[in-house]
Amino acid sequence: MSKNKKQFGLLAVAVFLFIISFDASAQQGKLPPFRIMQSNGSIFKAEQLPFEKPILIIYFSPDCDHCETFMKEFFKRAADFTKASVVMVTYLPVAEVTKFIAEFNISRYSNIYVGTEGSSFFLKNYYKLLDMPFAALYDKNGNIMASYRSNIPLNELALKIK
Repeated sequence: MSKNKKQFGLLAVAVFLFIISFDASAQQGKLPPFRIMQSNGSIFKAEQLPFEKPILIIYFSPDCDHCETFMKEFFKRAADFTKASVVMVTYLPVAEVTKFIAEFNISRYSNIYVGTEGSSFFLKNYYKLLDMPFAALYDKNGNIMASYRSNIPLNELALKIK
């Protein structure tokens, strides 16, 4: 491959990455167009969510102590969140997602979608996350209602969803 072709290829990649990052920042306040891989290997996209109810995105890591504590509390109150679509996203491999789903018996909740964004870090970068867990609540039209970093008030979230 010639030097000019390599330079053109690098420039094309740089422009593409710039456009993606510009688009993500331009969409702040709206539900991000995420994609996650579920434990069965299928890709789940934001546009597949039912939009007639609120959407709660929770970004977490199954091996994070704060996340584990939060998840235990969340699943004690899972009935308070049945009127919302809940999307739980991590960056860890699918095997970790599978273990997490089994640990909390998530398959019994039809409104909860769990998956990994892998090394794309789209949501992690979109929300500029440094710490976890993180939660963002969107209304039925995909507009942000609230977001929480680290200390996520389940009582407040449950009230906003009702």
